[in-house]
Amino acid sequence: MAKTLKDKVVIAGIGKTPQGAIEGSTALGLGIEAFKNAVADAGINKNEVDGILTHPGTTSPEGATHYLRFAQAVGINPRYSHSLVMGGGSGGALVQSAVMAITHGLADYVACIFGDSARTGGTRFGGAMAGGNELSQGIWGMFGPHANSAMGARRHMALYGTTSEQLGHLAMNIRNNANLNPDAVMYDRKITVQDHQDSRYIVDPLHLLDCCLISDGGVCMILTSADRAKDLKQKPVYLSGIGQAYQAVSFENDEWWYLTHQRTALADAFAMAEATTDDIDVAQLYDNFTISVLFWLEHAGFVGRGEAGPFVGEDRTALGAELPVNTAGGNLSESYMEGWLHIYEGAVQMRGDGGPRQVDGAKLCLTTGRGLNLNTSNAIIMRNDD
Repeated sequence: MAKTLKDKVVIAGIGKTPQGAIEGSTALGLGIEAFKNAVADAGINKNEVDGILTHPGTTSPEGATHYLRFAQAVGINPRYSHSLVMGGGSGGALVQSAVMAITHGLADYVACIFGDSARTGGTRFGGAMAGGNELSQGIWGMFGPHANSAMGARRHMALYGTTSEQLGHLAMNIRNNANLNPDAVMYDRKITVQDHQDSRYIVDPLHLLDCCLISDGGVCMILTSADRAKDLKQKPVYLSGIGQAYQAVSFENDEWWYLTHQRTALADAFAMAEATTDDIDVAQLYDNFTISVLFWLEHAGFVGRGEAGPFVGEDRTALGAELPVNTAGGNLSESYMEGWLHIYEGAVQMRGDGGPRQVDGAKLCLTTGRGLNLNTSNAIIMRNDD
């Protein structure tokens, strides 16, 4: 069944807004702006969009009815619609839902949309975390997503000798990519490994420059069938492999910190795409923290367990190196759109539109997302039509 989804659906249009601190912005308004830009990019009329899938931002007041509010605002009565919140796993999950809807005839053109005014709206992501049994861990000092990732980082360091300096190399190279992207929040603001080491601790062993930004902005992708896309404006970006996996049982599991469910999502995506890590030319790996990228590299099989530290420390994920990672700057240096811009940049790379950050000859891109209490995950493998 899974193989029947391969290459049947494409990303036909992409749109985003400016990123960063956008005074006076609202989550809904930013999503609408991104939607309009994506529709124009695809070269279609908005009334052709009959699927609306949304991820409410942290400042969105509508909750579970967000898709209705959004559709009302843009003047569309969709055939297929819903909203979901999986943190950084939302974008990938909604794209995969769109793939299934289009493949099975539930919609012709599906818009996947995110907008948030987290920066100017005061979102701080600092609340008490919850364990697998949904009991608050705040009384033990588990505040914010930083804490979970810091525990995973410390465990990886203890078992495999991973160092903070290695994470600094990764942060520096992702920032270097952002310096080739004029739309990035951290454009024209270079850092060194020493800058990383000198930045203050947020949760030991994670420094400030190990942590993602908080941003305002909007992102949208328009998906349709491969057959329909032949007559559209843009070069189609084929969705060759998709996968999702979840870790409902977390702290009760000795391996919770290693996030083994991510390996399942990746394996399913690779199997559907009939690809291996050797086929991947560029990767957009969800980087709410630098340590997150190390787990993705190991779970995908680019390196063995415990080997990602030296891999990033030797700058093998830099642009022009073995596996360019987060070519637009990622959550760390482009903008924190909860993984939506990773999908956007994957499409840019597959179109060949990356400008100075374009990976020459790139044919396959791996994109990943994860969120909430680190217990949601997904993976997408895109390819171009060359």
